[in-house]
Amino acid sequence: MTFKKVDHVAIAVPNLEEAISFYEALLGKEPEHIEEVVDQKVRAAFFGVGETNIELLFPTSPESPISNFLQKNSKGGLHHICLEVIDLEGHLEELKKQGIKLIDETPRIGAHGKRIAFVHPKSTGGVLIELSERADH
Repeated sequence: MTFKKVDHVAIAVPNLEEAISFYEALLGKEPEHIEEVVDQKVRAAFFGVGETNIELLFPTSPESPISNFLQKNSKGGLHHICLEVIDLEGHLEELKKQGIKLIDETPRIGAHGKRIAFVHPKSTGGVLIELSERADH
């Protein structure tokens, strides 16, 4: 299994505009990218920090996993860490062989058109891990 880098750290926020304003002040720049990820029912804003991004997530629907997270954590907080990989399917197969619980056994499309899959926090010590593979692979 080959991991390339920490792709992003995702933070669930109860107010996207306020969170963007805070990170603009903190980082001294505007977000590089904002998009709605319809499949995941979120609006996401990305701030590059070196080779990694900070991803701010805001729900667009009450059925969004981010809505569920914010019901338990009304002020928001760390939602997940994303690791960029090469050969996402190979990673998923290897994790399944090791008995690691997955949320996604097959990749789906996430922000930036990347292929993604989530590893269940029950297998990771309580941290939601996203694996992503660049769209041009």
